[in-house]
Amino acid sequence: MNGFPGSATFVIPTMDEQDTVDTLVEKIGEACGGIDLPHDVLFIDDGSTDQTWSRIETLAAQHDHVRGIRFRRNFGKAAALSAGFAQATGDVVFTMDADLQDDPVEIPAFIDKLNEGFDVVSGWKQKRKDALDKTLPSKVFNWLVSRMTGVHLHDHNCGFKAYRGPVTKDVTLYGERHRFVPVLAAARGWRVAEIPVVHHARQFGQSKYGVSRLAKGFLDLLSIFFLTTFGKRPFHFVGAIGLLFFLTGGFGLVYLSAMWVISRQLESMTDVDLHASALFYYCITALLLGAQMFLAGLLAELIVSLSEQSKYPYSILQDTDASAASTGGGQR
Repeated sequence: MNGFPGSATFVIPTMDEQDTVDTLVEKIGEACGGIDLPHDVLFIDDGSTDQTWSRIETLAAQHDHVRGIRFRRNFGKAAALSAGFAQATGDVVFTMDADLQDDPVEIPAFIDKLNEGFDVVSGWKQKRKDALDKTLPSKVFNWLVSRMTGVHLHDHNCGFKAYRGPVTKDVTLYGERHRFVPVLAAARGWRVAEIPVVHHARQFGQSKYGVSRLAKGFLDLLSIFFLTTFGKRPFHFVGAIGLLFFLTGGFGLVYLSAMWVISRQLESMTDVDLHASALFYYCITALLLGAQMFLAGLLAELIVSLSEQSKYPYSILQDTDASAASTGGGQR
């Protein structure tokens, strides 16, 4: 195992995990001590109703490297991670669940993978200790995410991940987007890898996630797909669909008009009554909808253009000029 030239921050969202936080801090300390990795632990109490916050306060008082942030109410895992990323100071940032299903003994393996040149390392629970009603939907979800985004991971849902510090400042989290951080990072040019990790059965409490998160996750997947594919060029998506509707409606009206003229010229042909034809109204609707979507695409493109004028839509890896690297533009 190669050493890591820096320190680590562990960002751990918690909710009603009073029985596990003490053990988790101890296990993280043992794993980091074995590889001489300086570290700090940052708990985000996401609206706990038990004694979790009390335990975090006690740990923070006993250990200088332990800190806690308490939300006023439950805001969700994405918000917890976002708050943790904003406060993290380590050269590498770990995220893991507080329920002891993630095992800190895997920390050296994550460091090894980072040392290979990767920027994001995601865990893969090969032998997951959960019921079928969780594992089956998760497999389907992971397959969809990999197919739609091109970031091929076996376990996008795994909360045990390691990031180089700058990656956590380069992504924005809300909704259910915490599961898509590797996708968002890959879209920004960061290198993503995956390693198998041990997964333990839950010993205390119960899962905080229900079936409803699958629907939310799927909607967020569509959002992520659009943002990573067309986020900087919405006109290519909305405008293309609008143009398709417009041309379909236009060609339909041309066809109906031609049939109306021909029916007037040929006595043997029954006159075409445009107003009595449902196709006429379908074509008018398609024409108007297409024009509106086309204009909406142009408007979206204008909004993106204005919002990006003060930003840099790229991520710099290296610069031969050290002074430019420290003062130059661009997201690092």
